[in-house]
Amino acid sequence: MPRATPTQRDSARQQAISVSVATGMYAISFGALSVAAGLDIWQTMALSLLVFSGGSQFAFVGVIGAGGTAAAAVATSTFLGLRNGFYGVGLAPVLRPMRAWRRAGAAQVTIDESTAVALAQPAADVDARRTGFWWTGIGVFVAWNAITVVGAVLGARIGDPAQWGLDAAAAAAFLGLLWPRLATRFAQAVAGASAVLALLLTPLLPSGLPILAAALVAVAAGWRAPREEVPE
Repeated sequence: MPRATPTQRDSARQQAISVSVATGMYAISFGALSVAAGLDIWQTMALSLLVFSGGSQFAFVGVIGAGGTAAAAVATSTFLGLRNGFYGVGLAPVLRPMRAWRRAGAAQVTIDESTAVALAQPAADVDARRTGFWWTGIGVFVAWNAITVVGAVLGARIGDPAQWGLDAAAAAAFLGLLWPRLATRFAQAVAGASAVLALLLTPLLPSGLPILAAALVAVAAGWRAPREEVPE
């Protein structure tokens, strides 16, 4: 099996660091919003440490902040977090074989960003993909948890986090990684259809469900369509 060259591993590390910094800054927004929703600093820190899924965390505090019950908040955040389980299917060939303790660590840091950086590397270079996964997953974990504390402590002092553009940082980083992968008309059509469906459902469904519905479009398209080679 071909091994990644130092240059390819260096490129994966650079991408990982960039994504980790951008995503970590996004945690200021989460920390501030969590405290504003009524959680204390320790509860906010626990969410970042144990849940460690930005979308699920924002969904949880969003429901709590809107006056919803804890059960509703947990259900909403769980729906949104289901996608991480599907990422494991695509990453399994990259990460195997692993010892039990490494599998537990890999499961904790299997998120949008670590998956995107790993799969953005050339398919034949397993070492580069592993480098991208671990550096991104651990980098985001450290940055996210550290900066969550900063956001929680600052709280209302920073004002509306959206005014700083922090609410868009992680999405922008993920889009930057995704864009080069849309190299075929089929991939572009699936991405466009998913985006349109998510936008149409956003006013109608609870937080998280429009994204899951959009993901089903991609799953259905990939299941029915013949496998296409995407230029690396």
